[in-house]
Amino acid sequence: MKTVSVSPFASRHSSWNFYAGFNEMHDTGKNGVESGEEITPDVLKWIDNNAEEDNWFLHVNYWDAHTPYRAPEEFGNPFENDPLPGWLTEEELEKHKKMVGPHGAHEINMYDDKEDPLYPRHPGSIKNMEDLRRMIDGYDCGIRYMDGEIGKLMKAFKEKGVADDLVVIITADHAENMGELGLYGEHATADYANCRIPMIIKWPGMTDEGGVNNALHYNLDLLPTIAEMLQIDYSYDKWDGQSYAKSITDGAECGHDYLVLSQCAHTCQRAVRFGDWIYLRTYHDFYHLYPKEMLFNIKDDPHERNNLAETHPEIVKDAVYKLYDWHDEMMQNSDSDTDPLWTVMKEGGPLHSRGNLKKYCKFLEQTGRAWAIPELRKKHPREFNI
Repeated sequence: MKTVSVSPFASRHSSWNFYAGFNEMHDTGKNGVESGEEITPDVLKWIDNNAEEDNWFLHVNYWDAHTPYRAPEEFGNPFENDPLPGWLTEEELEKHKKMVGPHGAHEINMYDDKEDPLYPRHPGSIKNMEDLRRMIDGYDCGIRYMDGEIGKLMKAFKEKGVADDLVVIITADHAENMGELGLYGEHATADYANCRIPMIIKWPGMTDEGGVNNALHYNLDLLPTIAEMLQIDYSYDKWDGQSYAKSITDGAECGHDYLVLSQCAHTCQRAVRFGDWIYLRTYHDFYHLYPKEMLFNIKDDPHERNNLAETHPEIVKDAVYKLYDWHDEMMQNSDSDTDPLWTVMKEGGPLHSRGNLKKYCKFLEQTGRAWAIPELRKKHPREFNI
């Protein structure tokens, strides 16, 4: 296949290995603060010149659902008359305002409440329900605006006469916490809200239109799935992922018994997702004062408000067994004798935490949360010396 990427991801993260396997790379030039209307014209031009050719793969990277929320002002707000999520009450917001940690209600901008005038949909803090609406609607507008841009691509494919023979896959690298665990507009944890990402697949010839698969999958399961769907010969021992092609062809609920999720850029956390549960084990709390263990029943409590770790020790033990069984398997199959999470910890903790604690404590004093400083000093003594 001819493989093409329209994305600034490599330059945004200085991750040039991202381009491996692509024949064409189009960097849209703004390091991930592009708005959809700045990306779509490049894609439409490529479609116009190439869509009628055979055997191509086109990857398009939209950022509108990512912070800072950036839908153009003229897009308006189609959600202004809709109710806010029912769980985000004034009482809940008051709880969040008492919490500490980057990307909290007082510090959407990670360690402070600064705003960028270029992004009026994105608040610096959430002081009241009006600010909360601005935050939630900014996110929703970003998603809706991006949907419209994707619609323009679908229209172009139809006009080129290739839509019926086109595989369409829509997914993401992360979601966003919108109040869960006291975080807003960030992917800083290994929790359910952040790691439950979209996976929408339209595959020509499949009869199960609108089918929903509720099994547990990793994002990396997509690669062997595509290979199997394209009848490419491969062996599972060469893949970290596990194909779920039968969920597309037969509607089967094939998937993993449980997932282990990791976060090392903001917090250092591992999570185990199984049944109705998610268990989180925190190694570095990103100054949120999270307990070492958290357990949530996401069927009854999808927004992770009630930590049940102390009242359900038997489920915690089951989760810990799954975590360490997974860890043994990963280390046995690794070329390294070191868990990368512990490499991050030994290097000084997650990237976004390093060297910021003393400065952040001054902001805590300014926002009436100085009570947390002794607790942070107790949990992170070395970081007060940086």
